[in-house]
Amino acid sequence: MSTRLRKQTMGLVFIVIIGLLMWLAIAIYDKQFVSSTRVTLQADRVGNQLKENADVKVRGVVVGTVRGVDTDGDGVSVTLALDPDKLRMLPSNVTARLLPKTLFGQRYVALQLPEDADRPLREGDTIKQDTSVESVELEKALRDLLPVLQAVQPQKLNSTLGALSQALEGRGKSLGETLVLLNSYLDQLNPKMPEIQNDITKFADTLGVYEKAAPDIIDALDGLTTTTKTIAEQKDQVAALFSSLTTASDNLANFVGGNRKTIIDLSENSRPTLELLARYSPEYPCLAQAVVNLKPRVEKALGVGTNEPGMHVNLVVKESRGAYVPGRDRPTFGAGGGPRCYTGGLAGGATPAVATDQGQTTAGTDGTGSADLGEVNSVAESQFINHLIAPTTDDLTAADLPDWSSVLVGPILRGAEVNLS
Repeated sequence: MSTRLRKQTMGLVFIVIIGLLMWLAIAIYDKQFVSSTRVTLQADRVGNQLKENADVKVRGVVVGTVRGVDTDGDGVSVTLALDPDKLRMLPSNVTARLLPKTLFGQRYVALQLPEDADRPLREGDTIKQDTSVESVELEKALRDLLPVLQAVQPQKLNSTLGALSQALEGRGKSLGETLVLLNSYLDQLNPKMPEIQNDITKFADTLGVYEKAAPDIIDALDGLTTTTKTIAEQKDQVAALFSSLTTASDNLANFVGGNRKTIIDLSENSRPTLELLARYSPEYPCLAQAVVNLKPRVEKALGVGTNEPGMHVNLVVKESRGAYVPGRDRPTFGAGGGPRCYTGGLAGGATPAVATDQGQTTAGTDGTGSADLGEVNSVAESQFINHLIAPTTDDLTAADLPDWSSVLVGPILRGAEVNLS
């Protein structure tokens, strides 16, 4: 055999040996020379962190590896290769959880031993996924944490945690005191939480009201802006106005201070007059109405709108009544009894209200269009008619006339016809 052929043969054998060593390493890694018992884990999902050759643990002790992960669309079947020596310690009703080794690490299968163990686990058995409340909540927390971990870069999070660790290093005592103080604040705050919640609710209602009133508030602020701009432009005039108001207020204060006694005396002396005017105030509308009703009669007497303008007086000369006799011819002033209104023939139709001290009023006509003289044959009517008749007599005054005179004259003044038989 030539040297060349010998070298080629040795090279081929070397390559074969290298290949065998590689196959042996892979076989050892796949544990093809280790006896194992195959069982199946049924899970709803495993995510993308569970890989082949992942550990299978029981209370932190490795009892096998994951040999395959298959899905059929409805769930996931995970093939587990368990150590036969440890298989007899696992009951057939064992359950499994898929947990990560670290926050960012791959998952492994954690077998959960039940309180009531069943028969030992055998090859070909099926293991169910743990569906307890704790397991479901843990799975949900890990599933919700995944998008956060994908969004946060691990190296930056590591740097942040390292910086936080350095910042807190050596400050445990002060941090503990701060937490104790914060806990005391929370103990005092907790009993007030219903009141705080009520205040927040009312604050939300207030914000709702302001939200509805926001357009009006904006319009008001817009108008206020114009006002303030005008005041700023007219600041000299505003300052002069304030100066004038100050001077006027000083003068008023000096006047009131110097004449306070006079003002008080004037108010005191004016009170009886004002009270009298207030007492007779119900008579003012009646008086004003009487003046209004008198206007057409005055115009007629003055000939307004006729060919003979001017005052026309029918003068009747009567026989003298003689000299004045004290006690007989003395004028009498019979006014009294509070506010009254006697319009008589001046009303020209409807008579205004007749007011009394008790606030009672009588108004209207008797239906014939003539004046209403008050209650028929009343004392007030008799006095009123006597005052009308007295000037037409020779020697009698209103007080001398009898009370029954209203029986004869009253109907005439009311517009009725009186026949004497």
